[in-house]
Amino acid sequence: MKPEKQAQPQRRALLLALTAGATLPALQACAPLVVGGAATGAAMVYTDRRTSGAYVEDEGIEWKARRALKEELGNAAKISVVSYNRNVLLTGQVPDESMRKQAEDIVYRVDHVNGVANELQVAGRATLTEQGNDAMLTSMVKTRLFDSPDVAANLIKVVTELNTVYLMGLVTRAEADAATEIARTTRNVQKVVRVFEIISDEEAARLDVAARSDPPES
Repeated sequence: MKPEKQAQPQRRALLLALTAGATLPALQACAPLVVGGAATGAAMVYTDRRTSGAYVEDEGIEWKARRALKEELGNAAKISVVSYNRNVLLTGQVPDESMRKQAEDIVYRVDHVNGVANELQVAGRATLTEQGNDAMLTSMVKTRLFDSPDVAANLIKVVTELNTVYLMGLVTRAEADAATEIARTTRNVQKVVRVFEIISDEEAARLDVAARSDPPES
């Protein structure tokens, strides 16, 4: 998988794919480069480095994208949509390359989407057993993140698809490396894909303070 995908100048998503045991540097960015996912529950806004407005907008993007994909593709594909900082991660399976590209185009037409990381695979649908295994892996990684003193678990969104773990969030380089090591060493994880926006320690501290003073709208 190439470290940079660029369908056109405005369509940019930078990814780092790590096979288990590999070591690659994280991506440094001063503007949003990476896709991530919304946490569950309004209370998470307090500990999420996004603004409450961005948090709510990401939820809207996910809902609109899923609806558009369902309307245009029907049941022909299994697609998961996660938005973070107005960037979207697509995972799942589609029957052919044409539909893979079509799904990306559909999501780009959703209002406020800045970028799409298209990780859809041309393959048969994941079985219920495979989906259950993925859910278990996600739970295992999250549990280990909660137990880690090196990274706050609420900063990391974990998505698993066919034993590949996607890690998303607005994090420092040290936080990204810590989360990657936890996922990489989790039993049965075959590959880790880092989908992070890397920020400085100073920016992280500023965003943490801002998050505590920017409660969700009622």
